[in-house]
Order: sequence, then structure tokens, then C-alpha cells
Amino acid sequence: MLTFAVSRLLRAGLTILFVMTFAFVVLRLSGDPALLIMSVDAPPEAIAAFRKAWGLERPLWEQYLAYVGHATTGDFGKSMRDGRPAIELVMERVPATLAITLPALALKIGIGIPAGIYAALHRNTFADRLTMAVSVAGFTMPSFVLALVLVLIFAVTLGWLPASGADSPIHAILPIVTLGTAGAAIMARFTRSAMLEVLGQPYIRAASAKGVTWPRVVARHALPNAAIPTVTIIGFMIGSLVAGAVVVETVFAWPGVGRLLVSAVANRDLSVVQAILMVIAAWMVSANLAVDLAYGWLDPRVRGASAGGH
Repeated sequence: MLTFAVSRLLRAGLTILFVMTFAFVVLRLSGDPALLIMSVDAPPEAIAAFRKAWGLERPLWEQYLAYVGHATTGDFGKSMRDGRPAIELVMERVPATLAITLPALALKIGIGIPAGIYAALHRNTFADRLTMAVSVAGFTMPSFVLALVLVLIFAVTLGWLPASGADSPIHAILPIVTLGTAGAAIMARFTRSAMLEVLGQPYIRAASAKGVTWPRVVARHALPNAAIPTVTIIGFMIGSLVAGAVVVETVFAWPGVGRLLVSAVANRDLSVVQAILMVIAAWMVSANLAVDLAYGWLDPRVRGASAGGH
């Protein structure tokens, strides 16, 4: 198990380094932030001074090495707009993002898993077809379209809920429902597939043939085995909590990390964009690492495959 955990930790570190490098290079090659922040009408001397102040006049490799060196100490630079530490700006927005994404995750799991189990146990019935039809509609509809539909119905037409802002807990309802709907649909389909695969296994038929009651077969044999692949999709959803909120936060004017990312990209605030991408990458890598370790604990075959060099 130790070798398995170390290999996953090394893979996680390399992934974060790759994201850091990719984001740094792409952002530096996508345009000169000095021209946007200072404007093209600014005197050449002012633009040159801005580039020098932020180290933009140095070769790209020198900028990269300096950035990595500072990042290892937790320094991701300062915002080019207000001079505050970039990571400080990002961490201020994290609680707002988690305030809608964590309840949305609970909604995904609380609705998706029971719906998927129910559909699998009633395969090819009207309830199964209805559940899957709703699931298809839920995960194929873009989040911004669903958000606008919810605003039109519950904010504009009925006037029950506010359309934007974050002044009270009520403002979080529409963002949470928007984020949770697609995830619940995906979870339902995935759980149904996992359950159907397990229910078709010989040991399920053998347990039934021995006279074990069907509810007991499902509870003792089907559900635990179907839970193993379901861990993957749950881990993916946890990993995408922050990144998945970008569109929803923008639509609902929710003051989270996603909205800050949109603003920072528009303003070419490189340090803030890089800090956000690093936070998102670290979050996703941590979630995937937790899933890998959970897999290794739940299924010894995974540990054996890792130890064998796979």
C-alpha cells in the first residue's frame, strides 16, 4: 500500500507542475498585459516601466524559473490591478464558491445515487425509462441555459427567488440547483450502469439460488460492489467543484473563484489567473489522489497492479 501511495503522490506532483508550466507559458504568449492594463495610448516610457516592474522584459525562461522558485514558497505573485497577493485574493473567494458547490455535491449524490439504484432495480419499466429520460435532459442541457431557464421561471415569472447576488442564503438556491441538476443526472446514469453490471454477475445469481432474499442480496452483495466504480464519479465531481462553478457564478453574479477567474482573464491579471488555476489543479489532483487511495483500499487488485508496474 505504501508503494501505491508514493506512486500516486509523485504523479500528483508532476501533474501540478505540468499545469503550472502550461498556464505560465500560455498566458505569457497570449498577449502583453502591459498594453491592456496601461492602454495602448500610454507613453512608451510608462509601458516599459510597467514591464520592468513586473519582470515582463526578461526572457521567458527567466520569468518561469523565478515564478517556480517563488511558488514553492507559496508566493504566486501579486495582482497587477491592486498589488495584493494573488493567492490572498483567490482564497478570499473560496468560501463563497464552496457555499454553493458543497450543497450542490450533496444534491448530486443524494438524488443521483438513489435514482440510479431504483432505475436499475426496475430495469425496462416505465420508472426506469422516465428516470433515464430526465437524466439525459439534465446532463445534456448546458449549465448556462439551465441557469437562465431557472431565472426566467423562479425569479422573473414567479418572483420567488432572487436572480443574482449573494446577500442572503436564499440567493444561493438557484446556483445550487443549477450545479446539482446535471451532476445528479450523471450520477444516476453511472449508478444505474454500475448496478446493472453487478446484478448480472454469477455470485448474485448464486446468492439468490441459495434462498437469500432479494433485498438482502441487493444490500449485502450488489450495493457494496457497485459502490467501488461509483467512487470514481464522486471523486471527479469533488475535483470539479471549483472549476465547474465558473459559468454559474458568472450568470448569477456570485462572488466566488469562478467569477474572479473571468474578471482576471478579461483584465489580463496574470498572477491572479495563475493562482486560480493552481488552486483548481491542486483541488482536482487532491480529489483524484483520494479516489486512487480509496480504490487501493477498497480493491486490493488495484494495489497489486500498481506494484506490478502497471
